Amino acid sequence: MTAPLHVSRRSLVGGGLALMVGVPFRRAALAQGITPPAVKPGLPGSLKQAPRIDAWIQIGSDGSVTVLTGKAELGQGLKTAILQVAAEELSLAPAALRLVTADSDLTPNEGYTAGSHSMQDSATAIRHAAAGARALLIAAAGRRWGIDPAGIACAGGLVTAPDGRRLTLADLVEAVEPGAEATGQVPLRDPAAHTVVGRSLPRVDIPGKVAGGAAYLQDIRAPRMVHARIVRPPRYGARLVALDTASVAGGPGVIGIHRDGDFLAVLAGREYDAVRAMRALEKAARWEGGTPLPDPRTLFESLEGYPAERTVIHQTGQGAPAGAGRSVSARYRRHYQMHGSIGPSCALAEFDGTRLTVWSHAQGMFPLRKAIAELLSLPEEKVRCIHAEGSGCYGHNGADDAAGDAALLAVAMPGRPVRVQYTREQEHLWEPYGGAMIADARAVLGADGRIADWDYAVRSPTHLTRPGGAGQLLSARLLAKPFTEPPPKALPQPEGGGDRNAIPLYDLPRARIAHDFVKAMPLRVSALRSLGAFVNVFAIESFIDELAETAGTDPVAFRLAHLSDSRGRAVIAAAAERFGWGKPVGRGRGVGFAFARYKNLAGFAAIAVEVAVAPEDGTVRLVRAVAAVDVGEIVNPHGVRDQIEGGVIQAMSWSLYESVAFDPEGLRSRDWSTYPIARFPDVPDSLDVVLLDRPGQPFLGAGEVAQGPTAGALGNAIRSATGVRLRDLPLRPGPTGGAASL
Repeated sequence: MTAPLHVSRRSLVGGGLALMVGVPFRRAALAQGITPPAVKPGLPGSLKQAPRIDAWIQIGSDGSVTVLTGKAELGQGLKTAILQVAAEELSLAPAALRLVTADSDLTPNEGYTAGSHSMQDSATAIRHAAAGARALLIAAAGRRWGIDPAGIACAGGLVTAPDGRRLTLADLVEAVEPGAEATGQVPLRDPAAHTVVGRSLPRVDIPGKVAGGAAYLQDIRAPRMVHARIVRPPRYGARLVALDTASVAGGPGVIGIHRDGDFLAVLAGREYDAVRAMRALEKAARWEGGTPLPDPRTLFESLEGYPAERTVIHQTGQGAPAGAGRSVSARYRRHYQMHGSIGPSCALAEFDGTRLTVWSHAQGMFPLRKAIAELLSLPEEKVRCIHAEGSGCYGHNGADDAAGDAALLAVAMPGRPVRVQYTREQEHLWEPYGGAMIADARAVLGADGRIADWDYAVRSPTHLTRPGGAGQLLSARLLAKPFTEPPPKALPQPEGGGDRNAIPLYDLPRARIAHDFVKAMPLRVSALRSLGAFVNVFAIESFIDELAETAGTDPVAFRLAHLSDSRGRAVIAAAAERFGWGKPVGRGRGVGFAFARYKNLAGFAAIAVEVAVAPEDGTVRLVRAVAAVDVGEIVNPHGVRDQIEGGVIQAMSWSLYESVAFDPEGLRSRDWSTYPIARFPDVPDSLDVVLLDRPGQPFLGAGEVAQGPTAGALGNAIRSATGVRLRDLPLRPGPTGGAASL
């Protein structure tokens, strides 16, 4: 059990887990402001939004170096990789650097930490800013010595002239222009000379997590902290019509009961007292009404019946005649699925009467600040949001809602930190889910066995209801003067939302792809890791196998015959070779293969799997998997492997087990028994990751490349083992719940 982190009020206000207090920063005047700076096109990564070097790299008067990123550590190893990138360009040891992540007072505004953008955007900006800082220090030394800076070296915290003269960073910091901007043109270190990038350094966030130390926001305990628990309605849309608080208000340790419309909370000095009071308050509250949910047996019929806005997102070859040949069609579907974060959401907030500080494990501190400021009618500059790691994430779970709850209660109790902790049941019932989806595929196989025509349409709700505004916070819609939830929006291509990865990377002479965007959905939905790519890659890669089978062609050979992208071909070949594709497997076993480039502009992944299907009950088990990935230049090989291994296991759980249970009376997935996930015995016996490193190439991101290909490979392997094609996720028949079986 993790020990709580006890912090002083000074360190808490100074930044809690992330910020070392007292560092003599040379503060940037940049994107900490409320109005975003003008975008400067042409600069790499997030430098476009924050071009000043000291937005990313700050040197103190003592020569200490602090690296700043607007992205957050979500367990993806960001902190370690960012430090490696900066250390390489500054020729410093990573341990010599300090790091600040996602703090609306200190770091650049990089929006959300999502979509495998951390390395692409933030690490790229930091790499160029660090190179720019190095060039500024060398130039300052050249001016002081009156020599050509071309021969000056910067390494180990020293700037050295050809004749051996040396200056420390502290000696030069005052001579560096504080408002200097990165140009993106300063030469980067030669990859052949790298000593830090490309090495598997130990992750800096791991020791406390594996040793039971203080690692998460949930562990923080502050002086005079108040524990708060929320009482939620029993179902969507229910209204609080009666409340007897007398018996609860006088309970042990209870400090107060807070009600604002249908938002109800209890506060106590000790956590267990808050839990006990919450249970009593649940019994004392009477709710009426609510919004009925559809019959789960007709879930997809209901989804088909909702109005949708169709957008044709890709069309090619329409001037050519339709290909003649054999027509093949199939429909693929995904049930609602949840994040299922291991740690239920938590937040901490403190209001000093003028300014509010919120600690949250949400994925966007600046958007959260905007939403909370609107919620409380405070100027944005009076709200500070600081990221602290949470035990479970990867998408829009309950973290933002918990932050909004803590903010509401902190303003009601000035001068005392307020900690809001959700229960498992609250997290399961009220988090935004990954939406149900339908994908229809049709293709024509020509006489030559190649795809002559391709038609694909995906029907999906929104995949983004993250805050931006108060109306996207759950409790804001429960207040006596409620905020209105804004209408859902579709995320545009080329990244997309429900249509993410709906456009295959394969060479298709004639193709039409459409996105049917459904605005109204009965269950709360938002971003779940990889968004629509999980379903679209599953559908496309399952369909590719169906076409290969119809053509009588090996599935890997069929893919290669339709793919000219050299890096895509390389990962397919690497995965097939390492897996031993084509070798026979035992009775009751099957093999499957799948490939995709995430968003068609990020990392490449090819995955081969072997499954075993138990003859007595049809239980499916992933026995082994091989993944070959190309994510551009690799900063920390071990960190990339962590991401791919975790992605495969998570996608295996989604694909074989996970589905939200509900009926017309409400949601039923309240715990792990009613929302089963993969357990330790379900982890494959072997999980091998082949890394295709591309030194000098742009970072592509690894966090979400494995999800879709894993699902596609599993569906194809089940077909190989049993002769049965399953087209619904999770890949099992019958009602929700229980083991994956056939």
